[in-house]
Amino acid sequence: MIPITESTQVSDIAAAVPASVRVFQRYGIDFCCGGKVPIGSACEEQGVSFTEVAGAIRTAAARPARDERDWATLPLEALIDHIVATYHDTLREELPRLRQMAAKVARVHGENAPHLPRLETIVNELSADMISHMGKEEGALFPAIRAIAHGSAPSVVPLDAPILMMEHEHELTGAQLAELRAMTDDYVAPSWACQTFQALYEGLSELEANMHVHVHLENNVLFPRARDLAHR
Repeated sequence: MIPITESTQVSDIAAAVPASVRVFQRYGIDFCCGGKVPIGSACEEQGVSFTEVAGAIRTAAARPARDERDWATLPLEALIDHIVATYHDTLREELPRLRQMAAKVARVHGENAPHLPRLETIVNELSADMISHMGKEEGALFPAIRAIAHGSAPSVVPLDAPILMMEHEHELTGAQLAELRAMTDDYVAPSWACQTFQALYEGLSELEANMHVHVHLENNVLFPRARDLAHR
C-alpha cells in the first residue's frame, strides 16, 4: 500500500488501493475526473477529516478483498475485457430503461416537479453521448491499446489523441451527472413520488456510482498504463 499523506493525489490512491474507492464514494470525494488533487485538499473541500478518511482507507485495504483486483499490474487486455463486460454492456442495458422512466415521470409529474423535463433531456443526452463514446472506445481506442500490448509499434497505433478525446468526454459526462445530482437533491425523491419516480432516482444514483468507478479505471489506470507502454 502506498504512503498516504495530505499531498498524495486522490487518483493515485484510487489506482494503487482499490478498496479506497468505496471510502471515497462514502465521503463524496471525486476520485475519477476530479481526482488529480491532493487528498488533503479534497477532504477540506468536503468538510471531512483527512485523518478520518486516511484511516478508513487503511481499514478498508486491510479487509479481505471483494473482487478488487489489482488492475495496476494485471494485463491491459484483462482490464479492457472487464470494463466492457462490467460497465459498457451494463450501460447498454440500463440506459434505455432510464430513458423510458425519465420520459414517463416527466410526462406524468412534470407539472408538480418542474425540473423533470430538464432531467429527461439530460438523461437522453447522457445516453446518446455514452453510446457514441463506448462505440469509439471499443471500435478504435481499445483495439489500439490491445495492439500495443501485443508489441505493435506506437507510431503505427497512436494513442495520445484518442485518449485525450475520451478524457474530455469523461469530463462532460461528469458534468451531466453532477447536474442530475444537484437537481434531484442527491437523488432523494419527494414523499409523494410514485414507484417509477423512486426507481428512476435509484437507477440514476446507481448509474452515477458505477460511472465513477468506470471512469476511474479508464482515466487513472488503463490510460496511464497504455501511455507508459506506448512511450517505451
